[in-house]
Amino acid sequence: MPKLIRLYILQVATGFGLSAVFVGALMWFNVANLWHLVSGSEAGLIALLMLWIFNGIVFAGVQFGISIMRMGADEGGDGGTRQPEPVRAEATIPVEATERPGPLRFLGRR
Repeated sequence: MPKLIRLYILQVATGFGLSAVFVGALMWFNVANLWHLVSGSEAGLIALLMLWIFNGIVFAGVQFGISIMRMGADEGGDGGTRQPEPVRAEATIPVEATERPGPLRFLGRR
C-alpha cells in the first residue's frame, strides 16, 4: 500500500476516534440537553450516528491537513532574500484642465 494512502487511512481513523471522544463528551456533559434529546426520541440513535459521522469527517480532514502540512522539508533558509524594496521616486504628470462634462454631454447633447 502506498505511504500516502496509509497516512490518509491512519488520519481518518484518528479523526473518527477523536469524533467519538467529542460526541461522548457532548453526551456526558449534556451540552444543550443533548442526552435527553437522544435518549428520549425514537430517532435519537440516528441523530447520534449522524453527529459522530459528520464530526468525524471534519476531524479527519483537519487531521489529514495538519499531517500533510507538517511534512514540509526544512530548506534551511530564512524564508526570503531579505533584500529591501526599491524606493520609487514620485513623478508629477502635467494635465490640462478642461471643462467638466455635464450629465447630458455623454449623450451628445449640451
